[in-house]
Amino acid sequence: MDKTTRIDLELLLPDVPDARDACVRRLEASLSGEPGIRRAHVAGEEQATPSLCLHYDPAVTTLAQVERLARAAGARITERFGHAVLPARIVGAEDAARRFEEELARAPGVLGASVNLPAQRARVEFDRERTSLVRIEELLRELGARTQPPAVEEEGWYARNRELAWSLIAGALLLAAWIGQRWAQLPSGAALALYVASYAFGGLDLARHAVRSIRKGRFHLDIDTLMLLAALGAAVLGEWAEGAFLLFLFSLAHALEHYALDRARGAIRALADLAPPVARVLKDGREEEVAIERVARGDVVVVRPAERIPVDGLIRSGRSAVNQAPITGESVPVEKEPGAEVFAGTINGDGALEITTTGAAGDRTLDRVIRLVEEAQTQKAPTQRLTERFEAIFVPAVLVADVLLIVVPPLLGFWGWGTSFYRGMALLVAASPCALALGTPSAVLAAIAQAARNGVLIKGGAHLERLGTLRAIAFDKTGTLTVGKPEVTELQPMPGVAEEELLRVAAAVERRSQHPLAQAVVRRAEAEALTLPEAGELESLTARGVRSELEGEPVEIGSLRLWEQDGVAVPDEVRGAVQRLQAGGRSIMAVRHGERWLGVLGLADRPRDDARDVLERLRRLDLRPLVMLTGDNRGVGEAIGGEVGVDEVRSELLPEDKVASIQELLDRHGQVAMVGDGVNDAPALAHATVGIAMGGAGTAVALETADIALMADDLGKLPFAIGLSRQAAGVIRQNLGISLAVIALLILATTTGLLGIGPAVIVHEGSTLVVIANALRLLGFRAR
Repeated sequence: MDKTTRIDLELLLPDVPDARDACVRRLEASLSGEPGIRRAHVAGEEQATPSLCLHYDPAVTTLAQVERLARAAGARITERFGHAVLPARIVGAEDAARRFEEELARAPGVLGASVNLPAQRARVEFDRERTSLVRIEELLRELGARTQPPAVEEEGWYARNRELAWSLIAGALLLAAWIGQRWAQLPSGAALALYVASYAFGGLDLARHAVRSIRKGRFHLDIDTLMLLAALGAAVLGEWAEGAFLLFLFSLAHALEHYALDRARGAIRALADLAPPVARVLKDGREEEVAIERVARGDVVVVRPAERIPVDGLIRSGRSAVNQAPITGESVPVEKEPGAEVFAGTINGDGALEITTTGAAGDRTLDRVIRLVEEAQTQKAPTQRLTERFEAIFVPAVLVADVLLIVVPPLLGFWGWGTSFYRGMALLVAASPCALALGTPSAVLAAIAQAARNGVLIKGGAHLERLGTLRAIAFDKTGTLTVGKPEVTELQPMPGVAEEELLRVAAAVERRSQHPLAQAVVRRAEAEALTLPEAGELESLTARGVRSELEGEPVEIGSLRLWEQDGVAVPDEVRGAVQRLQAGGRSIMAVRHGERWLGVLGLADRPRDDARDVLERLRRLDLRPLVMLTGDNRGVGEAIGGEVGVDEVRSELLPEDKVASIQELLDRHGQVAMVGDGVNDAPALAHATVGIAMGGAGTAVALETADIALMADDLGKLPFAIGLSRQAAGVIRQNLGISLAVIALLILATTTGLLGIGPAVIVHEGSTLVVIANALRLLGFRAR
């Protein structure tokens, strides 16, 4: 009979972003052909910690051999296939990203590529046996991109602003030629030389791209092509001033676009600058300043008042209020004491701290957030993919229409050849979809940046768009609508038993358990300063309770099932106390010591202080129903649901029941979010339209699992995120409307002769800057 074993996928393929990656399929295929292994597949693909499930024949191979084969196959795949997100500063047309993707995809060894022009990022998957990261960077540079981070490449003003400098030179040369011709009797040869020089400075980048493509045997019909053809056409007609004016404004608009979009990129790039480059490490009682890359897990780092914390860690000594806003978006500093967790990039208050490092450079929450945001920047929103498909059809169609416009009217006797050719060149300018190409990605970039600055991590444009379409939201109870930390709320001793005895016996036994309810009992006993006797070994009875021994007599603690299944009679006083507490929404623990029934403890997980207010704000956003999903009994669920004000409570749910509830809500409402802790709720998070994890700053699992993470474990950020998404959707619609309307009006105006090339360029480039400025409004979004 076959046996199975499971191995965490992260241990086998540490560099793979998720279980849907092609490398996972390669791993499955590689192992399925090994002797004795019947089948290899991913289990829990949508969960936080997916694993590789291996079915093997124990008569042919052993468990140790199977695990060794899996580790070896994972190592081979990791060694061979790479994934990288690279800086890619592209100086080119707004639709240049598609050209770069096509060129990268054709390169030997590149298995996939995604380029985001506004974010200036390229994501590539590649085969290390056929190419290398160095070769891919070389290819990007050959295509015209700069691949070094700004801190390395942009040392001086000229290096940072070459586009702007060349554009201004082109404008100055154009102005000199025009003034010289009109008022200074400049010889026509000298004026022509100035115009040609203006052409060179204004169109050199465009020409480089065209020449590079032609050398490779490819000619791309993109926005650069349309502008170059229009400028060359103007020169053919002798309209050198108009052609130079076109290239000057086009290059100037590019420079201004990049400057404007850099504001949005800067909001994200600033994350990398939050943590200091050095840390003060305590060694042999002395403080030594070392580079952050040399700080190891377990090192003790000293942080003085008002300094930024360089590592993730636990406070060893000291107390202070820490400003966590850079990571979690919290507006109020959080009091920290020994044992509390702190994050790199946050700002220490007035107290000195000694911190034991748990996450050094590369493994900090800040590093994970930066990596995920960079990955998000390369993921395209559905609207962007739609506009790109439109552009791919539209640009060739414009060229065909342009040829017809130039040829047909003169043949039919409507216009002369000069008029027809001029209007054809003006049409190329009018129909260039610059604003259309930038309208969506610039809005997505700005929205993701603003969300990150406010402690909300949105892992891609698709998730951003879907967030704004939600109709209903399902919430996990524990840790989402409640604080996730149960407390003892009632002590119900039996006649003749003191509350102190009931609590003392229960806590003495439960302190050997790690169950959250057990820990709540121990905390209550510690708060009342009770001295606890030593209990015997703890026996856990699944779904019923625990059994131990204290002072020579057995102790049993649990639900009434613990005794009913053994046929032990439960006194009416105990049963009545249990019913009263359960009716009030309490979890219960009945306690029996020897033959004496000591009483019943009532426990409850307190609702978050702001939960009701947050739900009301969501209702004002027309989100209904708001449903609570919980594994607790109906009484507990109804009590908490009533306190926080949800529309519907679904109780006693197993993880698969939560998935079924999400599916039912999807069938009824179409677009549903699931909000949970990112661990136990992973299947439901994955099945929802949008999965939203609480507490992203505290757990790597929450960051990796969901589509969106609320970094500060702050439910109040949810209305902000949904409002931002809807605002972004509105901006995208506005940008699409502006872009299409301007294109339509310019096509009409240029083909009928109402506008020439010069005015068409002004309106065209003006519309591009308008849509970018409109997108940047999202950087100022605040929740109402």
